[in-house]
Amino acid sequence: MSAGFFDRFSAKKPWIVESVPPPSTGHGAGMQVPEYKSNPYFIVASVEMGNTTTKCILTGTNLDTGKSYIIHKTVSMSRDVRKPKNGEEIFGATLDGTELTRESVTELVKDTLIKCHKDADLSIKDELDFVVRSTGVVAAMDSPDQVGEFVKALANGCLLAGVPPKKMTPPMGINSLPKKLRDFSYADRLVFTGAIAGVMPPIGSTGVEMVANEMEGELAMAGIKEGAKWTGVDFRNPCISMDFGTTLDGRITSDVDSKAENPFAKTIGNFCGLAGAIPDAIIRGTGLVDKKKGTALDLFGEKCKPSSTRATKKALPYVERCMEIIDVTEVPRDRTHFGKVPVCADVAEDSGIVLIGVDIGVNGDRTADLESIGADIAKNENKEVVREVIDRVCANVALKIIDLCIKRNFLPKNSSIGFTGRAIISGNKPQYILEGVIERGIYDDAVDHLVFVDDGLARGAALMGRCMNSIGNPKCPIGGVRGGHCIMAKRQKIGK
Repeated sequence: MSAGFFDRFSAKKPWIVESVPPPSTGHGAGMQVPEYKSNPYFIVASVEMGNTTTKCILTGTNLDTGKSYIIHKTVSMSRDVRKPKNGEEIFGATLDGTELTRESVTELVKDTLIKCHKDADLSIKDELDFVVRSTGVVAAMDSPDQVGEFVKALANGCLLAGVPPKKMTPPMGINSLPKKLRDFSYADRLVFTGAIAGVMPPIGSTGVEMVANEMEGELAMAGIKEGAKWTGVDFRNPCISMDFGTTLDGRITSDVDSKAENPFAKTIGNFCGLAGAIPDAIIRGTGLVDKKKGTALDLFGEKCKPSSTRATKKALPYVERCMEIIDVTEVPRDRTHFGKVPVCADVAEDSGIVLIGVDIGVNGDRTADLESIGADIAKNENKEVVREVIDRVCANVALKIIDLCIKRNFLPKNSSIGFTGRAIISGNKPQYILEGVIERGIYDDAVDHLVFVDDGLARGAALMGRCMNSIGNPKCPIGGVRGGHCIMAKRQKIGK
């Protein structure tokens, strides 16, 4: 037997966080009641409309322990949104060309939100505490500021579903919070400054957002920080987060001097461009899914199995061909779109923010070439090789991004790297990325600095809701620096 056979059992394994349901408590005669029905919980609905899926994910945070759980999720394909009616204005489209109107988006969000709460046996009016909306549908927009109109459509859907407006904005003070939350909130001692999970958003000189999916990047960072609490990884600043949804988003945060009065890290980098759209293109070329709107999700699902080592040798030539087409680079100053995502690259550069992007050619113009490679794989190989090609390509893209971060000195010894998103946490991708990070020698023990988290946006929404309501747990800090103390005292000092 080859040494590689034994390596499969002895190799170090990455931390992969999968959502678990909240625990139940016994109420006599074998009756089990979900803990969030009897214990103090902060329940948040994350409403996400992406290019591939539209989700309402309910998260519940046990306010005694600070642990968050997935209560329920309702997922639909964004391509199934109803078609525009006569008289409605089309104001956007998904990457596969599905046209959207404010009215159709509003209806989809309303129906998804209501169904999710009904299936979970929760009242929107009485038991839901907060709602966070986000979207990754940015490809058909001309500039980042247009995302605001999309978020308004999401908000209208929430309102029509019965969500009170006060559950979508920070409270005016601790007395504005429900009584059940007041004992766990520090709103009487802290001022919400806009920092989420100990990170300030990027501040441009013009006041405009630098990438269209800025909020998704913020939620992904927060979600990975929360998910890492289930592992041995101290995922606090400085850190890098990457969300491989259909489009790419994420952030790079700065280190913070332990003696500094301001305990918040700065956002010093953003990610943009295409991510899950890459394996989607390969899959469409195979003919195993719909050639226009099919995705890798249709073929493999959210949790595809790792490929065998036998598939690797056959996959590598196709991987090399794919990587010749994919561009991973710092976004040039003159670009207004990268990977179809609207950006303000000049504003970012002037503000000292590095934009790192992923593209298929230039704004996706070589997508057909990836589809042709997919067709060749389907013609010559089996389904397992298809999966191995996708795992290798996605991992290579992530490692190329890491190489750019190393070149920029964004990965000091006390940093951590986190991933979320459908196109990076399944199959062999986490293992290949871990092996690549080990080869680069960034850390003494790479396993202690790397984490993969599912449902990152939903976890981030839960954490954002807690930050806006000043609900924290000093014994389980998420803000601050790796290995450091809770920053509560410094935040209180700033508030005074």
